[in-house]
Amino acid sequence: MALCFLFIDGIGIGERSSSNPLSNSDLKSFSYFTGSNGFDSLCEERMEEKTLFKKIDANLDVEGLPQSGTGQTTLFTGENASKVIGKHFGPYPHSGIKPLLKEKSLFHKAIELGKNPHFINAYPDIFFKKSTKRDRWSCTTLMTKSAGLRLNRLKDVIEGNAITAEITQSVWRSRLNLDVPEIKPEEASGRVLQSLEKHDLVLYEYYLTDKAGHEQSREMADQVLSVLDQFIWGIMQGLSREDTLVITSDHGNLEDLTVKTHTRNPVPLFVMGQAHDFQSVRSIQDVTPAILDVMRRSG
Repeated sequence: MALCFLFIDGIGIGERSSSNPLSNSDLKSFSYFTGSNGFDSLCEERMEEKTLFKKIDANLDVEGLPQSGTGQTTLFTGENASKVIGKHFGPYPHSGIKPLLKEKSLFHKAIELGKNPHFINAYPDIFFKKSTKRDRWSCTTLMTKSAGLRLNRLKDVIEGNAITAEITQSVWRSRLNLDVPEIKPEEASGRVLQSLEKHDLVLYEYYLTDKAGHEQSREMADQVLSVLDQFIWGIMQGLSREDTLVITSDHGNLEDLTVKTHTRNPVPLFVMGQAHDFQSVRSIQDVTPAILDVMRRSG
């Protein structure tokens, strides 16, 4: 029994309108969970034994617009990072909450349970040069490094064991001039499914949704969502009956292209598999504890 955790940056539950690209019948994966056209505020929550859709809080009882640094730290540790420092902060983790990622992350807790976690994202050499020089790491890379796990590089992409940030490897090929082929989203889905056969927990991070929201670009939004939808659907189609898929976000953004900023909207929680463990989740702070409950019961 393994668990796949797909973290999608910046997708909230907004109004059903022309400015919300997430309210779209073409998004087959999200529509499966909601029984509607994608997801928006008019979709009803769904809680069944094997399938769940919930609207969960990302504001964490702190005023202001949620940010990635505190939101992701909360999501990946089960600790209210915004309350710890008294504000929302991002995009990188604040010095006051880095210890949570360095010592109390989902990866740390999974390892303590005797589990084998894997962060399947890969990074080019230029990322390591810049991050090392500045000593500035994202929430996911900081917790991965701190848990003693290796970050994937070009070699892992070439060997088909890791996935690039845009899923299809197109940016690595066209902009970074790296010798990797462009792949279909379904091929990336297959890499996740293969990883689930080797690891107890597989995490993938997708941030282009947040980027499209900040740019207020409907064209970019539809493009990245199309790729993402095919990727998620491929995982859903191939997921073992014993495995669990969890999808959520750190804050809203893309659901309202009329504004350039994040939003205070709730974020979606989608679960396929051991859905009953997530029925009591109310905010992003509850996601890691629920994942750990599933892993404890897996033996």
